[in-house]
Amino acid sequence: MTGNMSLFDLKKQLGEDRYNDLYVRHGSCADRGSADSYYGRQFNPHYYVGATYSSDRVERDQMADDEIAAYKAGYDENEADRHFKNWD
Repeated sequence: MTGNMSLFDLKKQLGEDRYNDLYVRHGSCADRGSADSYYGRQFNPHYYVGATYSSDRVERDQMADDEIAAYKAGYDENEADRHFKNWD
C-alpha cells in the first residue's frame, strides 16, 4: 500500500471517493496492477476511466503519483500473495 499506513488511514487521508477510484473500482489502478500480476504480465502502470476494456485507458505517462502508487500496491500485493493464474 503506502508504507505502514493502514487501509483505514489511507481511506481517511484520500477521502472515500478518491480511495474507491484508486483501489476499489473495477478498472482502477490497484485492480489493474493486481490483474497484471495475476496473469503474469509485466509491471506496466495504467488504468481505465470506466469499465475495463470498454472505456478509455490511461497510460503511465498520464498518471499522477498516487495513481502509480495504487497500481504498484495492487501489483505488489498480488505478487506477495503469489496468487497467479494456473494456465494448465
